[in-house]
Amino acid sequence: MPVKPNKIKKSCLLIPLSLIGLMAIILAASAISNLGLPTHSELADHLSQLDKDHLAEALHLRESLGDAVWPGWSQVDIPIIVHNEKYAFLVGYATPPAGWLKIPSLEARGGPWEQVPDDSFMSEPYYRTPILDPNKTPEGFTVLVGDQWVATFQTHEYGEIDFYRGFQRDLPPILRNIVPVRLVWAVLMGKTETYIAALEHESFHAFEGQLAEEQLNASEQIYGVEATYPFDTMEGPWKEEMNLLLQAVLAPTDTDAVDFARQFLSLRAERRSALTPEQVDMERLREWEEGLAKYAELEITRQAGASSYIPFGGILNDKGFDNYRDRQQFWTSQLKEAANTAGRSGNTRFYYSGNALAILLDRLAPGWKPAALPGGEYLDSLLQEAIE
Repeated sequence: MPVKPNKIKKSCLLIPLSLIGLMAIILAASAISNLGLPTHSELADHLSQLDKDHLAEALHLRESLGDAVWPGWSQVDIPIIVHNEKYAFLVGYATPPAGWLKIPSLEARGGPWEQVPDDSFMSEPYYRTPILDPNKTPEGFTVLVGDQWVATFQTHEYGEIDFYRGFQRDLPPILRNIVPVRLVWAVLMGKTETYIAALEHESFHAFEGQLAEEQLNASEQIYGVEATYPFDTMEGPWKEEMNLLLQAVLAPTDTDAVDFARQFLSLRAERRSALTPEQVDMERLREWEEGLAKYAELEITRQAGASSYIPFGGILNDKGFDNYRDRQQFWTSQLKEAANTAGRSGNTRFYYSGNALAILLDRLAPGWKPAALPGGEYLDSLLQEAIE
């Protein structure tokens, strides 16, 4: 019996109507999820217990596994500053001199540090100074407090607040209330292990400053070259180059790895022939500075999940902490991300290329690390030496 035309029309209408209904439900759920986004820290004038647990775990992790990642990393004193919207807090530094010096300009920022009253961090005093200008925070990097290199970042709570604010601000008005920003945060930075890794990343920058201050400053000073760097025209060659680099890292044998590494270096030399010397220097310096810090943060958390490492006890009270169980998987995904950076502007691509180079050097040139830090040799130069 033939189907009547009006029944066909009705059945065809059911599909788009059901899709529209599903989309409406998803958009409504997203809008509801955005209601009540936090706008300020619950505890602004001192560190919460969760803040302290995060900092204690970051220090404990570096002390336990830092040397396994980089010789000497666990043996140096690296205090930490974290900040929220009202205060910067300094832990691990007894009687600090006033403020901090921004790197590389050495611009003096911040006021005198005062001991936080009626509170302590790991049974020791810690300090705070008010944030008087929201555009002059310690940021996320490293600074000098007196002559001491200090790692800097946000508290996890304020990082979430600042992310929501910035992410929604950058969205078109029509999307601000319907994009599920809580979900975006959860994917990008919500895991406690990701936050701990970020603290280790900045700690490694402080380590770079201690061992190779001149090179760290050179890398930061050349940052302005990014404005003239041809990200768009480099997109295709960069992707091809990164694919070869990943093939070298993942090759089944060392012979194959060396072969792919040769192809990678050859293609890199050909691509760089179209760059200015300053642009080449920027690539190599940023791979050295940010690539090594990326490598350190990923490797130390990967090792924590792959070993008998026992975390700091207090961190177990954090419901977002999963004892580094997914860090091997995350390490792999971050390695492969090097091939996905070609379409992006900005120097973050060099974080991933530098990380991949460091992993390849672990394979082809054991013992390479002192030549890079404190030695200051570029990563692709060390790879060239390794395959020769």
